[in-house]
Amino acid sequence: MDYIWIILGVILMLAGIAGSILPVLPGTPLCYIALLIQQFRTDKPFTVRFLVVWAVIIGAVILLDYLVPIYGTKRFGGSKYGIWGCTLGFLAAFWLGPWGIIFGPFIGAFIGEYIANKDSQQALRAAIGSFAGFLFGTLIKLVTAFVMAYYLFLSIYT
Repeated sequence: MDYIWIILGVILMLAGIAGSILPVLPGTPLCYIALLIQQFRTDKPFTVRFLVVWAVIIGAVILLDYLVPIYGTKRFGGSKYGIWGCTLGFLAAFWLGPWGIIFGPFIGAFIGEYIANKDSQQALRAAIGSFAGFLFGTLIKLVTAFVMAYYLFLSIYT
């Protein structure tokens, strides 16, 4: 029966890592659920304290994921149009592979700020801020997901 929990945990962890990049999936919460499912195994691999600490970390990561792009955009003189443009640019372009993931948010933020009646120089500056915030938020999610994956695989092989 333990194999079922392990396999389900690995699948959820892989989906969580993918979700740390793709906005369609809740990345870090899926990784956390993968850890929780491991508690159904015969030998419980994690302590309650470990799981509570990770729940707090996941809550902080979710909060930062929303706040960091806003901060980056505002810090560089942008508006909510830039934030929405960054998000929509990512959704529209991530189908194009790595280049879409890199350039979609930037182009989207630029168009959003340009629509908000900003001159092109100010729109470019806000787009850079929005893009930097988006990349930093993604990096935070990926690092968190990979650390949780480490603990999952450590629990399987020990």
